[in-house]
Amino acid sequence: MTNLKLLTAGFAALVFAGCSQMTVLRTQEMRAVGAEVNQRVDSVSIRLQAQNDSLRAELEASQLAQKRMQAEITMLSRRVGDESERNDSRQEEIIYRLDMLLGKSDKILAKKVVVSGAPAAPVSMDSLEREAEKLVEAEAMFNTARSDYHRGEFKLAYSGFKQVYEQMKEGELAENSLYWMALCLIDVAQIDKAKKVFARMSEAFPDGQKTCPALFKLSTLYGEECDINKQKQYLQKILSTKSCEKSAEFEQAAEMLQEILEKEDKKSAGEPVERCVPVVREPVKPTSRKSTTNNASEPTASATAESTEAAL
Repeated sequence: MTNLKLLTAGFAALVFAGCSQMTVLRTQEMRAVGAEVNQRVDSVSIRLQAQNDSLRAELEASQLAQKRMQAEITMLSRRVGDESERNDSRQEEIIYRLDMLLGKSDKILAKKVVVSGAPAAPVSMDSLEREAEKLVEAEAMFNTARSDYHRGEFKLAYSGFKQVYEQMKEGELAENSLYWMALCLIDVAQIDKAKKVFARMSEAFPDGQKTCPALFKLSTLYGEECDINKQKQYLQKILSTKSCEKSAEFEQAAEMLQEILEKEDKKSAGEPVERCVPVVREPVKPTSRKSTTNNASEPTASATAESTEAAL
């Protein structure tokens, strides 16, 4: 009986020892599996982090590209706006030229009417086109001459204005050309010729836009020469010209004439007055390169006076 118990106890101990060894083995296997799982999780986490970083970089690049696209769209919008404004300006210029052309065509049609009252032959489109081309060419020459004047190229500008006048003969461009011709003559100290151009311009265009400024220029030039009677004559002419009533020259003429009359009253009363000293004008020096034109177009020779009179 005792031996049986001992045998049973030994068997039990053996069983327990085997179970304990199996438990250790199972624990080691589970730890190995857990470590592998953790390693795989770490690997997946690293891949996910890399993908997340890649997606973030792509998103940032997409946002940057979107900002650049918005900037380009803004620039394109501005360019379209600028181009639209330029097109509007061109359209206005075309409309203006068409209006001038229509006004010119009306004058042409009026000239074609026979004195007896009989209707004239219809004006051809070729004639109107030639008139339009003539007007556009004259405007271009006038703008070029005015640019030459502002650059100090007075002789070259004079030649350009004279050419415009000889081509047009009448109208606003012709009047403006004569006015600027006189300014050129003043700047090269050809005062007598300038006075002649101003006087004839005011006679040829009594209601023109430049008549009042021309009369005031004449009064100023005669005042610089101490020819007070002539100065008063042109100041009074400004004050008596209806088209000058709302001009700046009208107020200036009234003030200057008042000063002259007050000075004459003082002189008549025996009061001391300031003596008039003639002003000697010197030619204005060009502000840019010298003109390369020949002497035939310069308003300094005696031939210029003859050509000016012929042009008028």
